[in-house]
Amino acid sequence: MSYLKINNNNLISEVIIDRPQALNAMNPDVIAEFLEVIENVISDANTGTIIITGSGDKAFIAGADIKAMQKMNSDEALNYGRAGQRLTVMIESSPKPVIAAVNGFALGGGCELAMACHMRIVSENASFGQPEVKLGLLPGWGGTQRLPKIVGVGNAIELITTGKIINAEESYRIGLANKICSSDQLMFESRKLASTILKNGPKAISSSLRCINAGLMMDIEKGMEIEVEEFSELFRHEERMEGLTAFIEKRDPKFRQ
Repeated sequence: MSYLKINNNNLISEVIIDRPQALNAMNPDVIAEFLEVIENVISDANTGTIIITGSGDKAFIAGADIKAMQKMNSDEALNYGRAGQRLTVMIESSPKPVIAAVNGFALGGGCELAMACHMRIVSENASFGQPEVKLGLLPGWGGTQRLPKIVGVGNAIELITTGKIINAEESYRIGLANKICSSDQLMFESRKLASTILKNGPKAISSSLRCINAGLMMDIEKGMEIEVEEFSELFRHEERMEGLTAFIEKRDPKFRQ
């Protein structure tokens, strides 16, 4: 049984979690398929940007599958947590920008997956939360690590320790959402952002993502050394010459033929 759908148009690959009857909750089978799909989409030459969203109008991903977790022992939970972490790391490490189009609930693992994406466009009915403590658990797919880096330590601790759910406006205020739009404009705005990114140099984009991700894990001196090395490396590629020449000639660059 397939739990995901993929649409590709104009170098934009849309990955849709298709379990609307379960509010797109993530069980081990969904994660396994998701890992395979994301790996394939990232390596696809016809993909320049990726949009992840949920099927239906109620949920992006309502979280992990609670019924599945109820049956797990400690060892099974460890494997489940590691699988979820592999998925979020794969998304976060993608050399192609990944946009979360959040169309409703993004709770627990859904919030963690959205945070692994590079950007988040959210509908007016979107809501975010890490309510694991209410179940006697904690975020296990990177939530304790990514949330403080995105919204600040104080906001992250409050969200995680209270388990409260915040609306779209609050998520935008604290920096979790990049933009809010109406539900009927969510995919339009997400595709618009993806199309804007696609106008720029693909090697420059992937190098920028690599620098940003590396810099989050080290001190600024080491991060800047990686940055200047990546900057220098781009001068080896024709993409750089096309960009500079187009600027001088006052025309749009043609990075993708």
